[in-house]
Amino acid sequence: MTDYREIIRLNHQGVSGRDIVKSCSCSRNTVARILGKAREHGVTWSKAEGMTNGELRELFFPGVAVPFSRTRPDCERIHREMGKSGVTLTLLWQEYCEECRRNGDIPLMYSQFCLCYQRYARGANATMRMVRKPGESAEVDWGGQKGFWLDPETGERFEASIFVGVLSSSRYAYVEAFPSQNQESWLNAHANMFRYFGGVPRILMNITQRESRLSPKREPRFSRNRAAYIQK
Repeated sequence: MTDYREIIRLNHQGVSGRDIVKSCSCSRNTVARILGKAREHGVTWSKAEGMTNGELRELFFPGVAVPFSRTRPDCERIHREMGKSGVTLTLLWQEYCEECRRNGDIPLMYSQFCLCYQRYARGANATMRMVRKPGESAEVDWGGQKGFWLDPETGERFEASIFVGVLSSSRYAYVEAFPSQNQESWLNAHANMFRYFGGVPRILMNITQRESRLSPKREPRFSRNRAAYIQK
C-alpha cells in the first residue's frame, strides 16, 4: 500500500522527488500524482499528520478499488530497536501489526516481516572485519539480561548473572551463571573459563570497558588478582 502520509511528510521537509521515490519504494508517477492530489485538496502535512493512509486514499481517490498490497515496515526504526536489550523481532512485528490496523493498512506476515528486515540489515551493517589469530584474544562480559535458578530442595527462586566469554577467532564460547557480579564472581568466571579453554589468551576484551592485556604494567590490581587465579 502506498504510504500517502510519508510522501506528504517528506515533501513538506523539502526532500526531492527522486529521494521520496527511493524512501517510499514507489514510482515517480505515484509520487507526482499524490502530491498533485494533496495540492488539489489543500492537504498540507499539518492536516495529513492527523489522518490515516486509508483516509487520505479515500479523499484523493474516492470510489477507486484498492489493489491488494501490504505495508512495508520501517526497517530503519526496527534496526534501532533491535539494539535495545530485551527487544525481539516478534515483539516489533506485533507492534507493526497494531500500527497497520490503526492506519487501516494490511501488515506483512511474520516470515515476510523478518525477511524484509534481514535484507535491510545486510545492507545497513557497514562493518570492518577484525582478523584475530587463534587463541590470541577473548571477549568477556556479563549478559544484558539476568536469569534465574531454583533451589531443588526449597524451590526458592534466585536471580543469576550470566558471564559470557568467547574466543575471538573461533567464536568458541563459555557461559556460566553466578549469584552476583562482584569481583570474586568476575575472577572465578575468568579462572573457570581459562580452565575450560585449556589456556589463557594474550588479550581480553570487554564490551563495556577497555581492552586489557596480561601485563603487570596495565591494570595492576586486576592483573595481580587474575595472575593468582591463573596459577591455581
